[in-house]
Amino acid sequence: MPSPMERPFPGRERTNKMPNVSLNESGPSTDCHVAVIGAGPYGLSAAAYLQDAGLGVKVFGEPMAFWSERMPRGMLLRSPRVASNIADPRAALTLEAYEAATGTQPVAPVPLSTFVSYGRWFQQQLEASLVRTPVVNVARAHSAFRLTLKDGVTLTSRRVVVAAGIGAFRRRPEAFARLAPSHLSHCYEGRQIADFRGKRVAVVGAGQSALESAALLHEAGAEVEVIARLPALRWIGQHSWLHGLGPLSSLLYSKHDVGPVGISRLVAYPNVLFRFPLSVRDKVRTRAVRPAGAPWLVDRLASVKVTTGQTIAAADSVGKEARLRLQDGSERRVDHVLLGTGYRVDVSRYEFLSTSLLATIRQRDGSPVLAVGFRSSVPGLHFIGAAAARSFGPLLYFVAGTEFASQALSSHILENPLNG
Repeated sequence: MPSPMERPFPGRERTNKMPNVSLNESGPSTDCHVAVIGAGPYGLSAAAYLQDAGLGVKVFGEPMAFWSERMPRGMLLRSPRVASNIADPRAALTLEAYEAATGTQPVAPVPLSTFVSYGRWFQQQLEASLVRTPVVNVARAHSAFRLTLKDGVTLTSRRVVVAAGIGAFRRRPEAFARLAPSHLSHCYEGRQIADFRGKRVAVVGAGQSALESAALLHEAGAEVEVIARLPALRWIGQHSWLHGLGPLSSLLYSKHDVGPVGISRLVAYPNVLFRFPLSVRDKVRTRAVRPAGAPWLVDRLASVKVTTGQTIAAADSVGKEARLRLQDGSERRVDHVLLGTGYRVDVSRYEFLSTSLLATIRQRDGSPVLAVGFRSSVPGLHFIGAAAARSFGPLLYFVAGTEFASQALSSHILENPLNG
């Protein structure tokens, strides 16, 4: 019998039986009530809330795969510790609970390796069934959904929650289209930093992923140059004195620490931001997550060459080198170009969504248009995480958004049964 620390929700016994929930939903019998596609922070948190509500849930995907396989090793989380908890309905599966259960020393910033292990530990505490085989197709099947797995197995579900993260949304500017694949990669492709020891690497971008990648490359022995279009690099928390004003600081900033003074408080209430016009939401979102680096990167980049106020006008491969022509006409010859150019949400790049299903999802510039409960225009289909940020604001880009997303999602599903 697991100890109370090992059990996810004290007082509830694990069971493999389908929960008996009275949702008054009519329709065909299915293999599960809710299929969650994605086993990262949002998918795992949603599963925790849904199972606690008594729903039959299956989670599809390898736990924390994107974080462990696609992010640079040695990375540190930009978010503060208090904003790095994957939400569960009992607040029992916090980062601190994981550290206490495993004897992990608490540190700040949180290392990527610690966060990956925490996410996997979180998953192990859940009753929800985990299916590691990837989903390759989701299609409507009358009033339910049919999921086809990579091994050919098919399952049906009344609802589908897409929590598949940002891996499919990597942004590659057109200027780099002529570079050979061996000369170009993105920060979110999982390249081994150690492979670039002794190499000349141009890092393009001025956000956290670009700047931290540059620091890691420099520390691994690469010759690095950061090239950014901003006139100067920006650093998060430049007005640190505003965080030291006691109770007044809590009025200026939320605990999530997403966005500048004032905007941070608005971002912390996605259900309020959701009611603003799209033009306002877009401005808040853009301002809250504009390119900037964590302050602990300043010293690590002190010896790295940084070129600001420049864009890449053209790039091509010349033999074993990548040739870059900058806006000012100057040229760079490097061994590799690493893009820290972020991502752009476009749900059509989720390859598992069938063409027929995509055609029925109302979208705006690639983002699904969502209503309360993260519901899309397709009954029973929900999107959470970054794909929901255009509707509910930039908190949904961060782990801190799992609490709001999972609460709103589970409440909506319980209160709004599907019929048909």
